[in-house]
Amino acid sequence: MLAIAGMLAALQQTMVVPLVHELPTILGVSPTSAAWAVTATLLSGAIATPIISRLADMVGKRRMVVIALVTSTSGSLLVALSGGSFALVLLGRTCQGFAAALIPVGISVMRDVLPKERVGFAVALMSATLGIGGALGLSLSGVLYGHLGFASIFWAAALLGVVLTVAVLLLVPESLVRTPGRFDRTGAVLVSVTLASLLLAVSKGNEWGWSSAVVLGLLGVAGLTLAVWIPFELRVGAPMVDLRTAARKPVLLTNAASLCVAFPLYINMLASSQQLQEPTATGYGFALSVTEAGLAMMPSGLILVLLSPLSGRLVTRVGGRGTLLLGAGIMAAAYVLRVFLTGSVTEVVVGASLVSVGTALSFAAMPTLIMAHVPITESASANGLNSLMRALGGAVSSAFLASVLASMTIVSAGTTVPSLEAFRLVYWIAAGVALMAFGLAALIPRRLDEVRSTGVSGAGEEMVVRGRVLAGGGALAPRAAVVTVTGLGGEPVDWARTDNNGRYSVAVPGPGRYLLVTNSRGWAPHAEIVDLVEDDDPLQVVLDRELALTGYVVCGGVPVGRATVVLHTGLGEFKAATSTDANGHFTFHLPPSGPYLLTAVVEGGRSAGTVKTVIGYLAEDVTIEVSASGVGRPAE
Repeated sequence: MLAIAGMLAALQQTMVVPLVHELPTILGVSPTSAAWAVTATLLSGAIATPIISRLADMVGKRRMVVIALVTSTSGSLLVALSGGSFALVLLGRTCQGFAAALIPVGISVMRDVLPKERVGFAVALMSATLGIGGALGLSLSGVLYGHLGFASIFWAAALLGVVLTVAVLLLVPESLVRTPGRFDRTGAVLVSVTLASLLLAVSKGNEWGWSSAVVLGLLGVAGLTLAVWIPFELRVGAPMVDLRTAARKPVLLTNAASLCVAFPLYINMLASSQQLQEPTATGYGFALSVTEAGLAMMPSGLILVLLSPLSGRLVTRVGGRGTLLLGAGIMAAAYVLRVFLTGSVTEVVVGASLVSVGTALSFAAMPTLIMAHVPITESASANGLNSLMRALGGAVSSAFLASVLASMTIVSAGTTVPSLEAFRLVYWIAAGVALMAFGLAALIPRRLDEVRSTGVSGAGEEMVVRGRVLAGGGALAPRAAVVTVTGLGGEPVDWARTDNNGRYSVAVPGPGRYLLVTNSRGWAPHAEIVDLVEDDDPLQVVLDRELALTGYVVCGGVPVGRATVVLHTGLGEFKAATSTDANGHFTFHLPPSGPYLLTAVVEGGRSAGTVKTVIGYLAEDVTIEVSASGVGRPAE
């Protein structure tokens, strides 16, 4: 049911694409206004995905799946009953965009409720629905419109939405893995403005002009809000998007690779369909109708689903990194072939299908790589960010394709159409972007991927353990501690970062004995064996030994009391100052690692001494020797 829901999400995006040229007549508006029926769904989906994904981690994943389904279904009903009213169609299409969140949240549900050995196949199937749903949307909408009219497309989507909503409520269990807390409203607003501005500029850039004041203004707004959002998210206790987790090398590289994989995926669907519909007079087109072109693209969509078992087994056997490398490599090679496979419909379909083989493997690998390297309690929001990267890749590919095909044209039978060289250039560039995805995948650390290629799954029996980290008798400084849980045999279980109040949540497969390791900058790490049971009180961890930079100021081996000690960075920047006690001892909070200068000034400024030291992550002890000239008897 979740996989079919993912297919519905893709359907909502593509179902009106074949009708773009008919929409002005259907809705009684200009072509520019009618295009908003496509843009509205793209924008609302991009905004809803991170918000719904974050709420899924907080209040329940199945609950948010149902909310997304109900909202999307309501949008379909609204369009079906609109009677051609442009305002109602636009509102309905906006509601349909909420379906975009179904894929990342559905994947996280699968991770939580399925046995570990089934997660790889399930995630591969869920990821594959993006392709089959897109292919169905391109073909099915044309058939329904031709025989039953415009409203029938949305009645079909509404009916599927109702059936899926009931099925999810009856068949899909609610995940017990969640992290309650305060929703980051400010972060949600900032990221929504950023995404809306960026995607609107990208999707409308060709139409409005890339150098127009509107597009440049939208890009400026996106840059400004992004500059505000990033530092805000780094400060807030429970951020909308955990940027520190997103910046971890495996997660960052996987998200970047996702954007690169999505680009050739959407190029494959859009360029192939248009190439098949071009007139035969062009010398390369085949004059297929919208419906015929959609049906011709069905094999490339079906391949995504048919390869799901293989993709899942590959992820389980060779890991997400190896599967992503293979998939991106196949996509790049397939696009090189596509440059030359243009002589018949069969050649175009074969080329598109080969690209889909690589897409199936790549899309199966990316969610598993994400879940392997983020806390279990953040799996939905992390997958939401990954899905957002795919959406951005799709938006960029659509704008790029339109720009290239509009700039490289020929005149055929009195009509200006894209040239064959335009399609070939697009395919060459798609091959290059797929190679970029391959290079990014190669940089993902191999060892980490092998440790947790699919994450820990408790088949719905996991329990969430909550606690708080304290230090020095009070709450730990914001975002200062990482809590890691492993089995007693060393097998990884979960990890979490504390919020501003030192609180954390981790998921474990069930009651039992575990190793809990807590680490925080400036404090000695803490390890203990804990017995975790259901409904237990919050687990408190106390860090009792603060790491420090300490030492003595001496003169001829004798401690110097009441001396001033100044700490500078290796570049001469002042960091702190303190005084020695009666025994010549001084203490600083442990500064960030790097080279430093420690300088001592004897009371009254009679003498001074300095030393250079390199500070790491451990406590340091340094002795500063000062000159004996002008130094009186050391204090007792």
